[in-house]
Amino acid sequence: MSSLVVLSPQQRDLAERARRFVDEQLLPYETQAERAGGRLPQEIVDGIRDAAVKARLNGGRIAREHGGQGWSATDYVAVHEQLGRSTNGLWWWIPDAYNVLTAGTPEQLRRYLEPCVAGTAAVSYAVTEEHAGSDPSRIATTARRIRDGQGEGWLINGEKWFVTSGDVATAHVVVAVADEGPTLFLVPAGAPGVDTVDEPPFTHNFPHGHPTIRFTDVRVGPDEVLGPLGGAEALQQRWFVDERLGIAVHCVGAMGRLLEEATAWAGQREQGGGPIIDHQGVSFPLADSAADAAAARLLVYEVAALADAGADPKVVHAKASLAKLFASEAANRCADRAVQVFGGRGYLRTTAAERFWRELRVDRIWEGTSEIQRLIVARSLVRRGVRQVIA
Repeated sequence: MSSLVVLSPQQRDLAERARRFVDEQLLPYETQAERAGGRLPQEIVDGIRDAAVKARLNGGRIAREHGGQGWSATDYVAVHEQLGRSTNGLWWWIPDAYNVLTAGTPEQLRRYLEPCVAGTAAVSYAVTEEHAGSDPSRIATTARRIRDGQGEGWLINGEKWFVTSGDVATAHVVVAVADEGPTLFLVPAGAPGVDTVDEPPFTHNFPHGHPTIRFTDVRVGPDEVLGPLGGAEALQQRWFVDERLGIAVHCVGAMGRLLEEATAWAGQREQGGGPIIDHQGVSFPLADSAADAAAARLLVYEVAALADAGADPKVVHAKASLAKLFASEAANRCADRAVQVFGGRGYLRTTAAERFWRELRVDRIWEGTSEIQRLIVARSLVRRGVRQVIA
């Protein structure tokens, strides 16, 4: 019987290219990155970036005319299923850009999007605040229109938390409330009034931090508005769908590697006169994890197929939330089981299962907690109908 996930020959080749890249360029540096708190020497980072560009893995869903690969949603998940097999967020070194940047003017595309795809710049996305996480209506950062001797522009004031890659960004996409409503602004990281006020430590050891950044009377010109005034919500909906699908497929990739390594270990580790996989206390959790991984994989690829087919964006949004909810919860269960299979070795940070056990925890939180995904799915059941959501 063939798999329900059907990839074209070109997509299979793309996935295999991504798998080779992970095996050759990322996995060898995981333990070194872990021991160094997530950081790697610049020559290794440059090597990963160069190899990613050479393998044509940079800027996956960005159009070719801007230096990207022009992937479909299915192409994207086929690649990121492989990238999800790596720990320590090492795939972050592959040059890419947030999809909201594609809403930019030709000049903004040239200044921000294209350098990100080429790997010569990085842009963070500053959304969350101390009192505005899952409820964007509470965003307090403001953008006030000004006109003075320097011309027209905006003054941005506010503080953003958990700004992923904010410590390495050359610019920030900032969500601020203007008179017209929440709007996206492009703010150079070195602009006067942009200050990092905290660099908190987190559970995982990833290449980039998630600092707290304060914006105090930061002046930007009218050409730094990204998309329409008051248009942040619509642009962020697209961003959330992509991010949630990406998280879900990374969880699928992680479960695949966890199962491979835990099964191999259980098959060769002997206790009580035979391999431990012969004991139901070991084999049954692996079987449960296989069921979780298979179900999550089917769900992720279904969302991608719907997106590629031009399905109702609201249905795709609901399905992406469903995929993130199930895959992130399942991956956490799988990691916990794998740590247990490895026993004492599973508690070593040099074991991939231990790193996944810590790293996968955030996937139930960022880009919308599991509770937020449940709200989205439940509302979609009412508004779209049960068949639309689960069929």
